[in-house]
Amino acid sequence: MRLRLCGTDDVADDGMLQVKVDGHAPFAVYKVHGAYFVTEDTCTHGKASLADEGELEEYLITCTWHDGKFDIRTGEACAMPCTKAILTFPVTVAEDAVWVDVG
Repeated sequence: MRLRLCGTDDVADDGMLQVKVDGHAPFAVYKVHGAYFVTEDTCTHGKASLADEGELEEYLITCTWHDGKFDIRTGEACAMPCTKAILTFPVTVAEDAVWVDVG
């Protein structure tokens, strides 16, 4: 299933945006160096919103609750106390919008 998450202009350069779609857990949409990435929005350690409360630096999102980090390209947990990866989603940019495939 393909979902439209937001317009391409809705996400600032080197920024992020939380997107809620009925029937799905919240998504975090990131724009880094002009490329878009999408992960689940909730930290796997502390249940914090990554897009609303996190800090983005290049391709790493830091959960400010406990300073855990994730690579937004792969979902990999990169700093303790986070050990479980976040979900990532294939992204398509079309019609001035960010789309994801959810299986």
